[in-house]
Amino acid sequence: MVVMVIGGGGREHAIIKKLKENQDIEKIYALPGNGGIAADAECVAVGATDLDGIVKFAVDNAIDYAVVAPDDPLVMGCVDRLEEKGIPCFGPRANAAIIEGSKVFSKNLMKKYGIPTAAYEVFDDAEKALAYLDTAPIPTVIKADGLALGKGVIIADTREKAKAAVISIMQDKQFGKSGDQIVIEEFLEGPEVSVLSFTDGEVVVPMISSMDHKRAGDGDTGLNTGGMGTVAPNPYYTAAVAEECMNNIFLPTIKAMKAEGRPFKGCLYFGLMITKDGVKVIEYNCRFGDPETQVVLPLLKSDLFTIMRAVTDGRLSETPVEFEDKNAACVIMASEGYPVKYEKGYEITIPAEISDKVFVAGAALKDGKLVTSGGRVLGVTAIADSLKDAIDASYEMVNEIHFDNAYWRHDIGKRAMEAE
Repeated sequence: MVVMVIGGGGREHAIIKKLKENQDIEKIYALPGNGGIAADAECVAVGATDLDGIVKFAVDNAIDYAVVAPDDPLVMGCVDRLEEKGIPCFGPRANAAIIEGSKVFSKNLMKKYGIPTAAYEVFDDAEKALAYLDTAPIPTVIKADGLALGKGVIIADTREKAKAAVISIMQDKQFGKSGDQIVIEEFLEGPEVSVLSFTDGEVVVPMISSMDHKRAGDGDTGLNTGGMGTVAPNPYYTAAVAEECMNNIFLPTIKAMKAEGRPFKGCLYFGLMITKDGVKVIEYNCRFGDPETQVVLPLLKSDLFTIMRAVTDGRLSETPVEFEDKNAACVIMASEGYPVKYEKGYEITIPAEISDKVFVAGAALKDGKLVTSGGRVLGVTAIADSLKDAIDASYEMVNEIHFDNAYWRHDIGKRAMEAE
């Protein structure tokens, strides 16, 4: 079979490496892919949001199956367009991808179906939002309604910061049209857990849990990023918590989407917080998380392509999904200055014996050499019997990799170790 994967980051590299394990796949194309992905798939210079280009390539190259990985093309309707041409896909249609594409939609869905989440108010008028903040509980959380590259959420610990966030999002249009509406919601406290899940619209099969590290600096300091590292499983996600989530969140969400005429097929990501009042949903994503995928998929024992096709065909209930009883840790190597301003074009050297454990996110090929081309450059993943051994092994590999301007956090997994 000929498969194409839409996207060009570390998440897509992890998906492609896992798909390569299936003997039925003869060829994998990555649109657009990146310099590191080029070692595992044929990269094609078609952007992930160029839907016309994607559809044309798929038809011209007789693609048998497509995996649409990033949020933007999913929300834009990439799956709908490909399915119209008879190409089966892994990923939700646009009317289901709205669960991530609009925070207002997802909050209203949870409210309607009694799915636990933070209390909230919705505003499409900046003046009304600012007036509300005069009496709202502080700290508070301000969210742009639409997609904002994972940066449309601001936690404000003073009224001044909260109002500045509203002005920035709604009046200054920091995130463009994504800020036409905002959600102002209750600030929740507790350990965060990420749970990716396979779902065919009828059943939901959670993957192994993980813990992301969003802040740029050690000790959870600095700016929010797309993620500086992950560990799996998350020690806070106990069997009791998992059961609570299945009964109160996972199944109710799938049933709610079906009841709304928006059946969700693909990977549904649950961003959760374990509060003193129980587990609550912080956010939904309509796709594999990044860098959570880089620790979750390496632990998957079952064949990914078989699972994906079962999701597409509505046969997930009869398809085994098993994970290794091990621990994984991923450390992100970034460019100094990320997530604000950073330099590119530095040569990357990765020892051949560890290259299979490195997921390339922001790198290009220049004169046959791999060079930095993004903020998050590499995800370095190790698997071990214990969490400590996985973390130690990941950092050992990081120290063997070199590029100028390299930056990484030194405490990935520290909170998880303390929780254990």
